[in-house]
Amino acid sequence: MNIFLDKMKALLGDEFDEFLKFYNSSGEHYRGLRVNTLKCSVEKLRDLLDFELKPAPFCSESFYIPNEITSFGNNPLHHAGAFYIQEPSASSAVTMLDVQEGDYVLDLCAAPGGKSTQIAAKLNSKGFLWSNEIVKNRANILLSNIERLGIRNATVSNAYPEVLCDRLAGCFDKVLVDAPCSGEGMFRKDSAAESEWSDEHVKSCAERQLKILNSAKNALKDGGVMVYSTCTFSVEENEGVISRFLEENPDFALEDANVDFGRPALEYARRIFPMDGGEGHFAARLRKSGELYKNSFAENKPKKIDSKILDFYDSLFIGRPFGENIEVIGDKIIVLPQKYVLTEKLPVLRSGIILGQIVKNRIEPHHSAFMAAKACECVSKVDFDVNSAEIKAFLHGEEVAVDDNIKGYTAVCVNGITTGFGKCSNGRLKNKYPKGLRLL
Repeated sequence: MNIFLDKMKALLGDEFDEFLKFYNSSGEHYRGLRVNTLKCSVEKLRDLLDFELKPAPFCSESFYIPNEITSFGNNPLHHAGAFYIQEPSASSAVTMLDVQEGDYVLDLCAAPGGKSTQIAAKLNSKGFLWSNEIVKNRANILLSNIERLGIRNATVSNAYPEVLCDRLAGCFDKVLVDAPCSGEGMFRKDSAAESEWSDEHVKSCAERQLKILNSAKNALKDGGVMVYSTCTFSVEENEGVISRFLEENPDFALEDANVDFGRPALEYARRIFPMDGGEGHFAARLRKSGELYKNSFAENKPKKIDSKILDFYDSLFIGRPFGENIEVIGDKIIVLPQKYVLTEKLPVLRSGIILGQIVKNRIEPHHSAFMAAKACECVSKVDFDVNSAEIKAFLHGEEVAVDDNIKGYTAVCVNGITTGFGKCSNGRLKNKYPKGLRLL
């Protein structure tokens, strides 16, 4: 750690003593959440939580959580996908990417999903998101978060960056590379990150980061934007990687992201230290030369869909809210994003949402579809308050009493936000909340 501290002193100069005060204040790291506007407004979440949300400067939907708040992941609103627990400065990179509705965006190193779900909220179910994670178990966590936050227009894959970006060459308006790093910005909240640190690890990270960037560039359209980010303070992994990338790729230029958080680096990149309100982040916005065009994804040709599938769809949801680009893959009925790129020979975990599963001669609804639906799109629903005994029982996997008039598959909502489903008969809701998600 002496090597790390010597580097920080050289980097910060007169501010080193102030940094050291933050660094030594263990247990007092910044905690935050980001409101998922696909399912909940900022105003609504403010009203439902029993503590004050203090705005963070890195994103308009990001807020600080008081340190005394514990077990926040058990809150029914978290299960419903109303928010994502995220260290505040981690939201800075997507802000600098400046995602617009209709964009086609690749998040190349996406697990556990904080930045991907932030991108999806900005897309507002328009355009397309491809989220990739090379480590399989982390890719499954990414998929779980994509599902929990109700994202309809995403593909989740588990591919090597160089393979994926070659296969999807020139497909994306915007690419995010939140690169694996030495994690110096994680030291205050994760002692394991500190114990694993070494100067050799920093150097190996920098080499890997440059390699990933040189793969990511291939997926970007001419005129497109790529943001590179890390959660480390290391000059080798931040300014060093960007400088080397620009030297090797003269068709890219560093550009101003028009943000005022943190502090400048390399003129237009941004650095965030604990003194700036976050645990630590670096982000740089790069633009590829050329004229941007918007026709990388062709409309899918309409397919003939079994009327039984459409009848099933209509029995659950009003107006077929996920579209009608339906495919049966194995025993799953999948509603794919309306514009879609072929995925042959790529390890895709899921595209779009699972509408249902074929079991013998019937179709069973899938949790994925109800999480992606708004309450007003569900044919049948029950709604419980966040503090009610009913929602707690549901999240524990128990049956819940409902009105006798409610029959069949029914969305379960918490204050109007879908959080799963059950099957109602005779005044009881049989629980269909996935066992792996239930509160113990």
